Amino acid sequence: MLDDKDRIFTNLYGFQDWRLAGARKRGDWDGTAGFVKQGRAWIVQQVKDSGLRGRGGAGFPAGLKWSFMPPDDKRDGRPHYLVVNADESEPGTCKDRDIMRHDPHKLVEGCLIAGAAMGANTGYIYIRGEFVNEARRLEQAIAEAYDAGLVGKNAAGSGWDFDLYVHRGAGAYICGEETGLLESLEGRKGQPRLKPPFPANAGLYGCPTTVTNVETVAVVPTILRRGAAWFAKIGRERNTGTKLFCISGHVNKPCNVEEAMGIPLKELVEKHAGGVRGGWDNLLAVIPGGSSVPLLPKEICDTQLMDFDSLAAAKSGLGTAAVIVMDKSTDVVKAIARLSKFYMHESCGQCTPCREGTGWMWRVMERLVAGNAEIEEIDMLHDVTKQVEGHTICALGDAAAWPIQGLIRHFRPELERRILARKTSAAPAKAA
Repeated sequence: MLDDKDRIFTNLYGFQDWRLAGARKRGDWDGTAGFVKQGRAWIVQQVKDSGLRGRGGAGFPAGLKWSFMPPDDKRDGRPHYLVVNADESEPGTCKDRDIMRHDPHKLVEGCLIAGAAMGANTGYIYIRGEFVNEARRLEQAIAEAYDAGLVGKNAAGSGWDFDLYVHRGAGAYICGEETGLLESLEGRKGQPRLKPPFPANAGLYGCPTTVTNVETVAVVPTILRRGAAWFAKIGRERNTGTKLFCISGHVNKPCNVEEAMGIPLKELVEKHAGGVRGGWDNLLAVIPGGSSVPLLPKEICDTQLMDFDSLAAAKSGLGTAAVIVMDKSTDVVKAIARLSKFYMHESCGQCTPCREGTGWMWRVMERLVAGNAEIEEIDMLHDVTKQVEGHTICALGDAAAWPIQGLIRHFRPELERRILARKTSAAPAKAA
């Protein structure tokens, strides 16, 4: 359980002033110039020492990713860019939205520090198009920062020039993938790029670029202020720091909450979300990290810890830490079929396994909902998910495959029951 004194997002619920004056009262923009003046290597090392892993879903070590940008002595004249991925389109996820809505200056300050760490004089925040009010608030916060001299020429008196822009997307899930986002930012159709080259070598406009998540950037100023060792002592080894969790579904009080990495899932749900509707024993399953990760049945949820490595060991993932709770009233097969339809709809169509496979998987899932299938088709469906997984340019193919794999892994008896029930009910009808 996280102590209140260790919380980073102290205005997560918007009870205080979100503007610059309120942000400064909460400690934002305090000592920012000094951090920038420490230089690129120092900032990156602090982020490495903190153990911060990317909060956008993949969980890649943030400091290591930032270090991939060419150092000053190897620059070739191309500008460097920081791109913040605020295209929060993963079903069940709404943490970045609340940061931009209630604590936008944490993100703006983080962008300046991250930009300095990467040698970038320009940053773009690519925000989901549906986040209209959040985009307006973010633009107001940036305008306040410009007026106060905190960004722009000699940002915050640091000697570093940094310009920051908000770019609104058009509602495509695929633009949450970093290279699809870059394509969209450049004005083209949002389709992922082949890698290599990686964005750190050839990203936005063919220049060195780091694409990173809103929460990842927003926590960095506090890490620098309070020290990497402070952040590293929260949570568990290799899974350090605080994390925003989005809890939705069949709970009594859906919420966003900041907690320590590695908190037990049961404690997270019962302490912050008022428990499962009808009590913990009424739990059927939980999707622990946004709709793209495999679900976990109750027997695993009883003792599951909420961090990257613990969930990977359970053959699921922390992802965006969007906890979707399903009680025993849930038609779990229909729920996963609905997710299959989402990923089919959001496929950009560039890769054949994803373009063809997502539609095929959804159609089979729709038949399984009604039990209108053969037992052998369950194994066939699983085989197809494996042919899609890992065989596409980006991870959307994996995202479409994993929920189905989780369903088959944990709820195969329910799939078989439906098929047998339909056959049993059809037999008397044929005899008649």
